[in-house]
Amino acid sequence: MSVRVVLVDDHPVVRAGLSALISGTDDLEVVGEAHDLATARSVVAATRPDVVLMDLDLGEGPGGAAVTAELRALDEPPRVLVLTTYATEADILRALDAGASGYLLKDAPAPELFAGIRATARGETVLAPSVAATLVRRAASPGPVVTEREVAVLELLAQGLGNREMAKELFVSEATVKSHLSHIYTKLGVDTRAGAVAAAIERRIIRR
Repeated sequence: MSVRVVLVDDHPVVRAGLSALISGTDDLEVVGEAHDLATARSVVAATRPDVVLMDLDLGEGPGGAAVTAELRALDEPPRVLVLTTYATEADILRALDAGASGYLLKDAPAPELFAGIRATARGETVLAPSVAATLVRRAASPGPVVTEREVAVLELLAQGLGNREMAKELFVSEATVKSHLSHIYTKLGVDTRAGAVAAAIERRIIRR
């Protein structure tokens, strides 16, 4: 019996390529495609797949982690395997916290992708080697861990936003933003905004 797969990616060419690859196997079958939250919910409801292959960057609207959380909240949720180009600590943690069963990168060889889909369908956890290394490094880090809210501040900091703009984006006061920045500087061992961004990128906490 074939493993039923739904593809969620906002690029039609990527979906076409993945569909062609997966359709070339004997035991995997693409039963639907989606490009955003609305189409993903509709296609999953109509096809009842075993595995959803999920990109994280879906353009406008909710990202892949948010879509994953929505799908996993369904009465009969499919298992979700992330397939993306991003491997930062923030992306990985968001996806896994949202309920993804695994996390692979788009440069994975086809056999590794096929094996990952099969393992996900069996209820196993699938992690790309670099992703597993990031999680191990985070767990083994003797220093304080950057929180999810602090990651959000770092991401806005990397976009060049000032304290007032960050406060508006995060729906908090400027004093709260300053407090977050102080904690971030201490945790990353830096004393400037530029230093915080550079350290966060180097440690793969946020995207370049």
